[in-house]
Amino acid sequence: MQYRKDRYGNPISVLGYGCMRFTARAGKIDLDKAEKEIMAAIEGGVNYFDTAYIYAGSEAALGEILRRNNARNRVNIATKLPHYLLKKPDSMEKYFQEQLRRLQTDHVDYYLMHMLTDVKSWQRIKDLGVADWLAEKKASGAIRQVGFSYHGNSDMFCHLIDAYDWDFCQIQYNYLDEHSQAGVTGLKYAAEKGLPVVIMEPLRGGRLVNHLPPDAVKAFQSDASGRSPAEWAFRWLWNQEEVTCVLSGMNSLDMLHENLRAAENCRAGEMTEQDFAVIEKVRNAINAHMKVGCTGCRYCMPCPHQVDIPGTFAAYNHLYSDGKIAGFKEYFMCTALRRNSTGAGMCVQCGKCELHCPQQIPIRQMLKEARRELEGPVYKLGSKAVKLVMKY
Repeated sequence: MQYRKDRYGNPISVLGYGCMRFTARAGKIDLDKAEKEIMAAIEGGVNYFDTAYIYAGSEAALGEILRRNNARNRVNIATKLPHYLLKKPDSMEKYFQEQLRRLQTDHVDYYLMHMLTDVKSWQRIKDLGVADWLAEKKASGAIRQVGFSYHGNSDMFCHLIDAYDWDFCQIQYNYLDEHSQAGVTGLKYAAEKGLPVVIMEPLRGGRLVNHLPPDAVKAFQSDASGRSPAEWAFRWLWNQEEVTCVLSGMNSLDMLHENLRAAENCRAGEMTEQDFAVIEKVRNAINAHMKVGCTGCRYCMPCPHQVDIPGTFAAYNHLYSDGKIAGFKEYFMCTALRRNSTGAGMCVQCGKCELHCPQQIPIRQMLKEARRELEGPVYKLGSKAVKLVMKY
């Protein structure tokens, strides 16, 4: 196992364990199976385990497994405050104490504000006293380091980085999302500020392994290295020195062992020109199935009416490459899960964006089409619900 350093010089395994996808049977986590997988990961050198308050049964399962095996001191636990559920100042303490009970521990090593959407969402919980509360918890040792997880565009991500003295952050990032969501711009900005970056969705929920188009599969298979699609995706991430830890929701021993082998000898900067050429072939093969030829360059931004144009097109493309649920989920998180919508519905057809698009995309027309497919009744109801919650 290779290790990289957190902000304070502590070693973090380059492969982290995402605890959202434990195997469940009859609606309940299969604790014995999860125990075998977690302990095999620990024996393989994994020391970063990521969970969250809203991952059903996950915190309790992780806590019980670590207790059974007397392994709490061998790992770092990362979990998340559901800030979107906070309605009054004492709520954060209530949730935190419940998390400690579930995890059967007296401290959390890495504590994240879960899915911060923008600076306004951070300001809302600051007004509830979260900054003072976090300072108190850090002083007592109950929380060792504070960060946030994020789904959204790179501009807002950079503003959030500057809004507080964070210790680390977590973003969605992979070779297909290089220029969408926080993207490489956000990754490098965080690193320049001295923040370790934890990566989620390195395989797009498995879609960069199980749902590749034939030409992409052929591109991987034709390379003499014999690497699996998963290893290619991980190595592309680990090749970047700004990446600290890559999370994987490993729910089988085979998957775990494959990822452990890949993490044994990865180094930043080791990919060759030939390696990058293979990734480019795969990316092009996937993009051939996209609806919009948007590269995420962001020359069209900022939109004067706050439309997240690259984010909308990324979700619209995912609707066709990854399926309707995946596309809708990404669109909702990136445009509706915030106080002020950034979706295609905000477009007033002014056309300023099209003056700067190097791909000469008919942005206004494509935004109409994206809105028609992505902003259905479920999106509208969900957006209204978010606005009600955000009022608190």
